[in-house]
Amino acid sequence: MDIAARIPPEHSTTTSRPRPEPLEAVPTRHPLRWLGAAVVLLAAVSVVTSLATNDNLKWSVVGDYLFSQLVFQGLWTTVWLTVVAMIVGIAGGVVLAVLRLSDNPILSGLAGLFVWVFRGTPLLVQIIFWGYLGALYPQLIFGIPFTDITFFSASTSTIVTGSVAALLALGLNEMAYPSEIVRAGILAVDDGQTEAAHSLGMTPAATTRRIVLPQAMRVIVPPMGNETITMLKSTALVSVISGHDLLTNLQNVYSQNFQVIPLLIVASVWYLALTSLLSIPQAWLERRYSRGSRLPTNDGPFARLTGFRFNRPSTAEQGAQS
Repeated sequence: MDIAARIPPEHSTTTSRPRPEPLEAVPTRHPLRWLGAAVVLLAAVSVVTSLATNDNLKWSVVGDYLFSQLVFQGLWTTVWLTVVAMIVGIAGGVVLAVLRLSDNPILSGLAGLFVWVFRGTPLLVQIIFWGYLGALYPQLIFGIPFTDITFFSASTSTIVTGSVAALLALGLNEMAYPSEIVRAGILAVDDGQTEAAHSLGMTPAATTRRIVLPQAMRVIVPPMGNETITMLKSTALVSVISGHDLLTNLQNVYSQNFQVIPLLIVASVWYLALTSLLSIPQAWLERRYSRGSRLPTNDGPFARLTGFRFNRPSTAEQGAQS
C-alpha cells in the first residue's frame, strides 16, 4: 500500500495554504519638519526679495563692473596666486610630512618647528611681514655663510614685490596644513601594507609611491580640496599690501566712487563662481579614490537639489564593490 495515500489531506505537504493579505506600508508623517522647511523657505525668499528690490544696492553698478577689464585683471592675479601657492604648499607639505615621520629627531624636530610657527601665526600677520621684509633686511645677499664670498646682492624692495610677498606668505603658510593632511593620510594606511610590499622586495620609495599614497588619497583629497577653496578666498588678504588681486582692484575703485556694497557684491559673485568650479574636480577625485570602499562622498548642494551625481557608480557597481 502506498504510504502517501495513508496521509490525511490536512497533513499533506502539497496542500496549498491561503496567502496572507499584503501589508500596506504607510510612511511616517513629519508635519513639524515640513513646517520648519516652509519657515526657512519663506525667510530665504524674503531675504532675496529684499536684496533684489533694495535701491541702495544699485544693481546697475554691479552690472557695470561685473565683467569689466579691471575685474578680469584682478581675477587673473587671484587665480595664479591660488594655483602657484597650492603647488608650493602641496609639494612642501609632502616633504614636511615625510620629514615629520622620519626617525631622525633633527629632521622631525625642524619640520615640527616649521609647522608650529606657520600654523600658529595668523596669515594676515605673515602677509604683512613679507610685505615689509625690506624694513628688516634692506639688502638681500646670497653667498657662503660666515665668509665674505657673495654670489648675489640686490635691494629687497626690487625683488620682494607685492605679488612675490603674497606668494611667499600664502605658499609657506599653506605648507603647514597639507603636511598635516598628508601625514594623517599616510598614518591611516595599515602598516601591514608596507610590510607586505617590503617582503616582495619593493624599495621604500616605490612602496610609498605605489602602495601607501594611492590608499592615503582617500583621506587626503577631501580636506585638500577644502584647503584649495580656502586658499582661493585667502588671496583676498593680500589687499593689505596692494597685491593687485580681485579685491584690491575693487577696493581701489570704491575708495573713489564710494560704491562699497555693489562692488563687494561683484567680488562675492566671482569668488562664488570660482569656488563652485573648484568643487567639480574635488568631487571627481573623491569618487575616484573612494572606489572599492564604503566611504561617503560629498555630493554638494547642486546634487542634493537636482539629484544629479557626477560620475556616480551604478547600483550594480556599488553591489560589486561591497
